[in-house]
Amino acid sequence: MTYASNKLIIFDTTLRDGEQSPGASMTKDEKIRIAKQLERMRVDVIEAGFAAASQGDFDAIKAIAGIVKDSTVCSLSRANDRDISRAAEALAPAARKRIHTFLATSPLHMEMKLRMTPDQVFEQAKRAVKFARQFTDDIEFSPEDASRSDIDFLCRVIEAVIAEGATTINFPDTVGYAVPELFANTIKTLRERIPNSDKAIWSVHCHNDLGMAVANSLAGVMIGGARQVECTINGLGERAGNTALEEIVMAVKTRSAYFNLEVGIDTTQIVPTSKLVSQITGFAVQPNKAVVGANAFAHASGIHQDGILKARETYEIMRAEDVGWSANKIVLGKLSGRNAFKQRLQELGIELESEAEVNAAFARFKELADQKSDIFDEDIMALVSGGQQSLADDYYQFVSLSQRSETGEKPSAKVVFSIDKQEFTCEAQGNGPVDATVNAIESQTKSGAELLLFSVNAITTGTQSQGEVTMRLSKAGRIVNGVGSDLDIVMASAKAYLSALNKLHSKIEKLNPQL
Repeated sequence: MTYASNKLIIFDTTLRDGEQSPGASMTKDEKIRIAKQLERMRVDVIEAGFAAASQGDFDAIKAIAGIVKDSTVCSLSRANDRDISRAAEALAPAARKRIHTFLATSPLHMEMKLRMTPDQVFEQAKRAVKFARQFTDDIEFSPEDASRSDIDFLCRVIEAVIAEGATTINFPDTVGYAVPELFANTIKTLRERIPNSDKAIWSVHCHNDLGMAVANSLAGVMIGGARQVECTINGLGERAGNTALEEIVMAVKTRSAYFNLEVGIDTTQIVPTSKLVSQITGFAVQPNKAVVGANAFAHASGIHQDGILKARETYEIMRAEDVGWSANKIVLGKLSGRNAFKQRLQELGIELESEAEVNAAFARFKELADQKSDIFDEDIMALVSGGQQSLADDYYQFVSLSQRSETGEKPSAKVVFSIDKQEFTCEAQGNGPVDATVNAIESQTKSGAELLLFSVNAITTGTQSQGEVTMRLSKAGRIVNGVGSDLDIVMASAKAYLSALNKLHSKIEKLNPQL
């Protein structure tokens, strides 16, 4: 596929690099939901996963490849025949497909990780790209840890892989080491020194360890001449995260006279996509996060408020509705019927696989509507996500909870839940109602897991808002997130803890490389 020189390609890797955040691992169905939303947002390239990492990742990529028609579907692969063949097999159903292969080029990585000489790396990179070309003409090559690699060696490797047929050259700042001017000038120098550099589109992939992922990416575009940015929704990613898609897109859109680049993203889908990713992964968006944070368009200062009332442009450089904030409206109530509910699911991009799932979600909606007068889009997304996290065949299933908390008395909780279809009633005390609830569950499960994170997030505004709780557990090197939602945050906490235990109980594990 060819692109105009002023077209900025948006390459989303939420489903691959974003998933490498500890505990952010997604199910196949969750990946499909996000992929459909990314396509609705008109993302150019969706990196759906790493096909060779696990059978689960392979299946998810293949399913996405068969569903997504408008975006290019991509799989990551190491620079060897097995990984590349696996990626090609998973991508076979795709209307547009890309194989993204990588190999480390920094002295540190070559010596300590690969235990290969530069000449061996050079030959393997060439072989990998040549082999991948058997399956598709759209090949991306990344010299891993490029920002700490020798520039002469980079010139040698990149020239060779372009000659073998690489159509995109990605320059990854794998460990977030780069600073904008140096990063951009390195890319510029490479493009000037490599004779066939114009035969490939140049890309940037930055990590946010020093808080400069977006700045580095934009510098790589404006100074270095890159025309693809690799990014994730909400900046999701391992360690400090990746370049945030929403910040790149809105920077280019808002400062269009400066960047003079075209992006094909439907920006009104940014906030809905952000909320979907947040609810599926359990990673809450910080309130002051640019573009998608709850406070991104809030003005507390009296001077600011006065200015906004007189002319929005005085203190706002973007309109909230342009990125999708206007979607937060009351949509349904307790008198709404099943057809209206089903229609709203479709409008939100939520596709349930069977009528039984629709009926179950509608039953949860009616139950919520009896307790909460106003139902928002976020409520619907949460109850659907929550329902999908509480499947009939889950090993641990929540049944009921009662708890007592009184000034001067130690809180206590009684939790009823099932383990492999057998119901148990457990009671315990704790330093608070949530602690008592977790202690009650642990008294029977004896999981031995370490609680790394307990987070409560209000799904909407007001005291009637559902509470969305994230519990991050660690055991034997595995880290998982459990998410639960309920009007009662203690009950949501019990659901979240059991959700995390279900993930720990699952034998599915992922082994993803860092890029």
